[in-house]
Amino acid sequence: MATVDEVRRQFRNPPPDGRPMIRWWWFGPSVTRDELDRELRAMAAAGLGGVEVAFVYPMGPVTAPFGSAELLELVGHAARTARELGLRFDVTLGSGWSYGGPHVTPEYAARQVHWDRREIGSAAYDVPVVEAWPGDEFLAAFVGQGSAGTPTAYVEVPMRDGIIHVPTGGQPREVLIATSRVTGQNVKRAAAGAEGLTLDHYSAAAAAEHIRCVAEPLLLAADPALVGSVFCDSLEVYGADWTAGMFEEFAKRRGYDLRPRLYELLVDTARSRQLRIDFGRTLSELYEDNFLKVFQQWAAGYGVPFRIQSYGEPPATVSSYRHADAFEGEGWGWKRIPETRWASSAANIYDRSIVSAEVWTWVHSPSFRATPLDLQGEAHEHFLSGVNQLIGHGWPYSPSDGPGLGWIFYAAGALDDRNPWWPVATALFGSLHRLSWLLQQGTPVRPVKIYVPTSDAYAAGDGFPEPHNLYRVARQLILESVPRIIREAGLDFDLIDDDAISVVDPGDVSLIVVPVDTTTPASTATWLESVRATGGLVVTDVAALAGHLPTPPIAPAPDVGVVHRRLDDGDFYFVANTGTSVRTLTFDQPMERWSPLSAETTITRSATLHPYESAVFVAAESPEPAGSPVGSAADPLTGPWTVSFGDEPRPVSLPHQWEDDAYSGSATYQTKLQLPASGEKLFLDFGPDELVDPGSEPYLPDNSYRALVIPPVGVAAEVWLNDTYCGAVWAPPYRVELTRAVQPGANELRIVVYNTAANALSVDQHLLDAADEVARRHGRRFDLQHIEHATDYVHSGLLTVPALIREG
Repeated sequence: MATVDEVRRQFRNPPPDGRPMIRWWWFGPSVTRDELDRELRAMAAAGLGGVEVAFVYPMGPVTAPFGSAELLELVGHAARTARELGLRFDVTLGSGWSYGGPHVTPEYAARQVHWDRREIGSAAYDVPVVEAWPGDEFLAAFVGQGSAGTPTAYVEVPMRDGIIHVPTGGQPREVLIATSRVTGQNVKRAAAGAEGLTLDHYSAAAAAEHIRCVAEPLLLAADPALVGSVFCDSLEVYGADWTAGMFEEFAKRRGYDLRPRLYELLVDTARSRQLRIDFGRTLSELYEDNFLKVFQQWAAGYGVPFRIQSYGEPPATVSSYRHADAFEGEGWGWKRIPETRWASSAANIYDRSIVSAEVWTWVHSPSFRATPLDLQGEAHEHFLSGVNQLIGHGWPYSPSDGPGLGWIFYAAGALDDRNPWWPVATALFGSLHRLSWLLQQGTPVRPVKIYVPTSDAYAAGDGFPEPHNLYRVARQLILESVPRIIREAGLDFDLIDDDAISVVDPGDVSLIVVPVDTTTPASTATWLESVRATGGLVVTDVAALAGHLPTPPIAPAPDVGVVHRRLDDGDFYFVANTGTSVRTLTFDQPMERWSPLSAETTITRSATLHPYESAVFVAAESPEPAGSPVGSAADPLTGPWTVSFGDEPRPVSLPHQWEDDAYSGSATYQTKLQLPASGEKLFLDFGPDELVDPGSEPYLPDNSYRALVIPPVGVAAEVWLNDTYCGAVWAPPYRVELTRAVQPGANELRIVVYNTAANALSVDQHLLDAADEVARRHGRRFDLQHIEHATDYVHSGLLTVPALIREG
């Protein structure tokens, strides 16, 4: 670990570790060396730390099909260029998601149990086993007494020579026939040449085949020595719950035979709940042994970390992460349990100091609609959920000489240098770099544990839309109030599951939440008794949780989240206001306040946090300075003002908005000031923002982040006084210090305002035509999200009358 002094010294200019990375979508693939080089240089210039290459569907003519020698050569070229520019280069081990492709035959494809359920009479039946779909494999057949859906007990009936022999019996009866069937799911958003079935994630042979056909050629093309990590996106193998050899694996792992009781996966009996728990656990273990371990060990053979978003289907547990090298999540919501918390909890339990997140996945849809404030606000949410490495989603490769705006991903941000606000990207990414690096120092302090009801999730899965998505089922079983109570009390938590108890000392657990009636295996129940015996508290009554929580180190305020980390000789606190109101914190001792934007340090006993503002606090060694600066009343700058859109300046009245012209770009506002000689500090203040109705964009999905304010500058601005650069604004407080540029007498103020590319997107017929042409050539692999809403609630321009404020 590090000391407070060491961290303080490096906070202003931290090492490259922690710079935000970006997912780089290669469409087609249709990429050229020159454009790859140009985009990598633009990323490096903006302060990004590296790329994660993702191969996705075409947006134009395909020039280097997936897996081709041409594509592999371009991967190697990009990796070498990235190294020359000091950028990390990560590679996704496949196209689209989940892993799969043309090499996946029915032998290696994801499978599920298919049930044929039929009512019959008393006569004997001989039912031929028919391969209705390629790859179908008979598993077992059963007959039970009673009408369809009513039997609670079944007996297995034999199958010989391809015939199921149902004997005579009473009537009515029900026959159940179980078949292992390929799910039929194809790779989503596949590049040309990568089309095909999704991989069986429970089969080591399937994993080895994918490595042979896809992963190894990609890694060797990039050169393992140049690769930061190889990557697997979130698990979205829908409905997959079977694999060859399941009967043998189940018997070996659970100690009894599954075949005669297979029907209990479908039919409720007195014993079916435990069987479903055992079956779910077996699926989780097969995923760990035959997918996670296989890819990790293969990558380790080349000295490359294996990074994964280990949640979804198959039913990955929190502890499944331990079989990978680098843990990643996604999803914001610091008072909830997003996938990010699944990953950050595993990282803390299993001693991984870095935990990344796919950030900005659905940020303020559609593409190009997101503002720097949107990006900052969502990043803070991820930091509050335990993340300390951002991987932005993302940067669409797009030919510079293409028509219109160029290519975009079907959803998520288009976070590249086509955004008019890109001149402030370096400052934005610099502030996020400081925070990421800082949050990689020391260890997290999370005094509360929340038990993940894994057994209950396995047993209850069929009652949920995605029964084998353990993360989603477990999240719904944990009351929403549990994480909210903890976070609103100024504290933090880890999730903990049945595997984690083997590495977590019960004596280190001061409080764990295990709601009453939660199913716990015998080993977990014993561990919980040890927690109690060593002085820890096991809270079973959620209604009483708040009364058992320890006192937080920083008194909480509404909408303000706190991350507490411990260094060798002290603690620091990352604090973020996630709401739209100004909040004030008070401390019982002087605290140093570190600014993520400027890296400036002040000492205070109270702190104001504006909407979506963050700060770092450390106990101060010296007292707060006597007195505080006194600010004068705001002096509005009424002009006269001029504005220029790259042409001759013309008079303008403020406030000024430019939506009528569907213009995306920048505008330069200028005025002259008469300023006296003074020892006071002088600030340019743009005033407060305006609140947005949370229901104003109802088409946005719940996971689409947006800041719920309208800034007084739409959407970012840079300020010069007498041709001296003074700073940029895109987030509250919208204020820039002018002091060092002031001249007694006449002064010239210049404000360059940048908007988003949403206006240009709204009139870009080229993009719509390209999407239609791709659908004609390759099938409909995507739908552009929310393009028709590109300019809804867009506000561009200088939307206020700025004012001067003096502080003496």
